Amino acid sequence: MNISNCSLVQEQKLFAAGTVLIVSFLTVLTLITALLNCTVILAICTTRKLHLPANYLICSLAITDLLVATLVMPLSILYIASETWMLGHIVCEAWLSMDMICCTCSILHLCAIAVDRHWSITSALEYTCKRTPRLTAVMVTIVWTLSVLISVPPLFWRSNRCVTQCTIEHDHVTYTIYSTFGAFYIPMGLILILYCRIFVAAKTLYHRRSVTTNLCSNGEKHGRYPTVQFFCVSQTSTPDPGKPIELVVNKDSDIPGPNVFQSTLEEDKERIQLYAIRERRAAQTLGLILGAFVLCWLPFFVKELMVGFRILQPSQHVSNFLTWLGYTNSLINPLLYTSFNEDFKQAFKRLLQCIRG
Repeated sequence: MNISNCSLVQEQKLFAAGTVLIVSFLTVLTLITALLNCTVILAICTTRKLHLPANYLICSLAITDLLVATLVMPLSILYIASETWMLGHIVCEAWLSMDMICCTCSILHLCAIAVDRHWSITSALEYTCKRTPRLTAVMVTIVWTLSVLISVPPLFWRSNRCVTQCTIEHDHVTYTIYSTFGAFYIPMGLILILYCRIFVAAKTLYHRRSVTTNLCSNGEKHGRYPTVQFFCVSQTSTPDPGKPIELVVNKDSDIPGPNVFQSTLEEDKERIQLYAIRERRAAQTLGLILGAFVLCWLPFFVKELMVGFRILQPSQHVSNFLTWLGYTNSLINPLLYTSFNEDFKQAFKRLLQCIRG
């Protein structure tokens, strides 16, 4: 009897120690998520160079992820630590609703950013005129409206009983299909298609630049200069993406072209390798964005569908792990959507200098 009591006490101590470690880790994760998203918001608000419609979408995404870090993640940590819900029915309903709305809104923001980048590459001239703060506001409004429409319906049929467990119920298969496809599967499909098209379009533009440089080089050797048209590949902080710059030189003349054209020819030759490097970087960036998004959220939504169809009934620990894997996307977003942009890097450096000074 004494041996069994000792082993039971030992198990309880180990379990308590494990819970403390998990709670501590999740708390650090929450604080880092809040800090990173606050930094992005401050950088955009305080840096005039970042006051662009594309960056307003990133700012809105950061605000949404900050809401996840402040309204959703702390209560989840409390729930995991106590292993029972102690805050009553109303807070439970509010927490579940905010969880679904904010996480869905974060995912749909990624979709809106993909749409914005796709239009800026494939319809550069037309979209440059339409890419205004007003359009960004419309896109953000649509994203929040869709998030509410996807997340709110369970409030109309959830019971008002006293709860000790606060979890998403899966008693309506139709809603499970509606919510999972609306919040994840359809946006994921759209994001994958758009980023694949963005990569193909960017690769084509880089190839055109390379070919143009070769044509210019051949023209220099024979004293003839072809008509050249360059297209700017859109970047997040480019004020006028896709605007063509046309340099016209008489194709059939033996008279050398303008001195300006000749002076930039050598630089263009050197940029052939730069285009290839940029293409590889673009592929890596898109791969990271898509990989992080799918890795963070796909397991959770697969589980949701399987639970909704009564195929699987995972333990609470597995459900918590998959939920927090999704929350981690709110930490990764500010890193992926700003780290590859020089304007953001400079803004972050200035903020850091202000904090140190």
